[in-house]
Amino acid sequence: MNRPAPVEITYENMRFLITHNPTNATLSKFIEDWPFDDGAPPPNQIVDDWLNLLKTKFREEPGCCVAVHCVAGLGRAPVLVALALIECGMKYEDAVQFIRQKRRGAFNSKQLLYLEKYRPKMRLRFKDANGHCCVQ
Repeated sequence: MNRPAPVEITYENMRFLITHNPTNATLSKFIEDWPFDDGAPPPNQIVDDWLNLLKTKFREEPGCCVAVHCVAGLGRAPVLVALALIECGMKYEDAVQFIRQKRRGAFNSKQLLYLEKYRPKMRLRFKDANGHCCVQ
């Protein structure tokens, strides 16, 4: 399978690395394993766990990069990154376009519909002194 190279997505003070399946050598770098069906949107519990992880990581380690993967790095991983961007205040269309600029082919129609209907609770949206998104 021809898989795209890992890409970094940076927005405000958040950094993500979208990649395909890790190798045995890199697997230990991943701290959570939240599998869900290929091509599907994530279950609510995974969304909650993901956003809670981001709040903790970005608060404890400002400037860190959170790696997220799925089999090819085109569906599930980009959806989780898009959810973080949306929770920080970005419109879903902008989040999709922002990710697709670096990750061509990201998202399928079912995932796009999920993101369109997703209603953020602004769990990552806190403003710093400059008016930028600041995860706290």
